[in-house]
Amino acid sequence: MAGNSQRRNRRNPGSKKGASVGTGGHSRRALEGKGPTPPGEARKGHPKQRAANAAAKRAADNKARGARRGGVHGRTGKSGAELVYGRNSVLEALQGDVPASALYVQQFIDNDDRVRDALSLATERGVPLMEAPRQQLDNLAEGHNHQGLILQVPPYEYAHPDDLVAAAGVNRDAPLIVALDGITDSRNLGAVVRSVAAFDGHGVVVPERRSAGMTAGAWKTSSGAAARVPVARASNLTRALEAYKKAGLFVVGMAADGEHDLVDLDALTGPVVVVMGSEGKGMSRLVAETCDLTVRIPMPGQAESLNAGVAAGIVLYEAARLRAKPKK
Repeated sequence: MAGNSQRRNRRNPGSKKGASVGTGGHSRRALEGKGPTPPGEARKGHPKQRAANAAAKRAADNKARGARRGGVHGRTGKSGAELVYGRNSVLEALQGDVPASALYVQQFIDNDDRVRDALSLATERGVPLMEAPRQQLDNLAEGHNHQGLILQVPPYEYAHPDDLVAAAGVNRDAPLIVALDGITDSRNLGAVVRSVAAFDGHGVVVPERRSAGMTAGAWKTSSGAAARVPVARASNLTRALEAYKKAGLFVVGMAADGEHDLVDLDALTGPVVVVMGSEGKGMSRLVAETCDLTVRIPMPGQAESLNAGVAAGIVLYEAARLRAKPKK
């Protein structure tokens, strides 16, 4: 009986009879709290955690789509890929020989003349056709009205400013280069590229920041000239102009209050860089101070300024006219 009592006492530590066996503090620790309840976002399987995970996935998907779409500013050597949305825009881009790496077409698209012409042009040019459900095109367009067609334009391969001088040296020509300072409209850039091609120039230089890039709009405005005229990007336009000066080029800045008239400007007959500022603001201070001289376009009319595309065409025409004159 005594043995049974001792066994009972061991199983029941609260009994006053006989020796008792302790728990070593395990029971006391078991009664301690485990801290505050974690928030729902940190609790596995909680609705708030599922919502947070879904939001993070959407953000990652949007970032990846943004990387695919790219942009036009601030990239060294090349811009990001661009997407052109809508039937009219896609058709105009294809008609304007804008480079394309893929044409996304919505499944079961409602055909019309624009769709048929776009598919025909893409097929003729060897542009891959990618049929996709509407949801995929909606995700690519990110809210834009794509109308069942999205054209992917590959990144533009920018030249280095030194390459433009080298291109002129191939035919032993005096370099004729246009530099753009503060031109943010891609259509103006396209118009300048077209004028450079028309008057036998050797290229265009743009700064990496706060400047238009070679987007689909610039390609279309250039009317195919962008395939023949190199566009270079300079990390610092002032330093690029200083480098041109050291290489023997004369830097001419166009300004409404320029010191000299454009007519019969001898500097245009030799190696020269023509700097065009934005309409209204003109050139930045540092760029203007880098110029060897500033030149104005005589305007007997009432216009106070010309946009870069028009002004570049006038200057380049004058340069071509002077260079074509027989040397005395």
